[in-house]
Amino acid sequence: MLLNAVIIVLREVIEASLIISVFLAFSQAINRSRLWLLLGLALGIVAAVVYALNIITVSQWFEGVGQEVVNASIHLLLYLVLLLFMVLASSRQLSQYQNILIAIMVMGVVLASSREGSEIILYIHGFVSIPELFKSVILGGAIGAGIGISVGVFFYYLLVNLSTEKGMKLGYILILLVASSMVSQAIQLLIQADWIISQYPLWDTSNWISERSVTGQLLYALIGYESTPTPIQVMAYLSSIIIMVTLSSLAYFGSRKLNS
Repeated sequence: MLLNAVIIVLREVIEASLIISVFLAFSQAINRSRLWLLLGLALGIVAAVVYALNIITVSQWFEGVGQEVVNASIHLLLYLVLLLFMVLASSRQLSQYQNILIAIMVMGVVLASSREGSEIILYIHGFVSIPELFKSVILGGAIGAGIGISVGVFFYYLLVNLSTEKGMKLGYILILLVASSMVSQAIQLLIQADWIISQYPLWDTSNWISERSVTGQLLYALIGYESTPTPIQVMAYLSSIIIMVTLSSLAYFGSRKLNS
């Protein structure tokens, strides 16, 4: 149970941790205060607690699949927020968009921390009535959270110690991977809710990397790894990457022409 708690909490924390690390590094790159992080985290924690406390009511929405639909909506909204961040941050006219970018980063932190935080709260709450397991779950959760936060801290210092150009490129790659993962997870949730028709998987890599393993869970958090992805999941994942790269490139080269 200790290892399961470590893996589950790590998976939830690392997604939000990576997003926050990129946002913090970007704030430093444009010389803006990072106090917005405290606002985003505070709002996210409140939202996570409210969501977790009302999960029974939420689950009854949409004919009993409310939790899946709401979680999928949060994932898709977070993808849109990250997409908007990428497009505006790619522009060479950053001075015009700095306040908007701060608001976007706050929204991204709120969505990420509320989604992942509510999952952690619900997971731990499930063991409150089982004293013999509760302590190991709390300990495992603390270890998982510590590792996840450490990964975020590592990437933050990596990003700020690289040259501005290299740091921005690495940050964009991380955002691209996490954002595409959000779309893949949203599709999987909608399949579970029967809002999207289930299909036969395109392949099965569970013998190589099991989704239940530490590696599988880390890849799930980082790139939305699925050992048995359906065609629509793969299509949505690739489409999300193409859309993000295309719009960011248009913003970059468009602003470059305006400056020339």
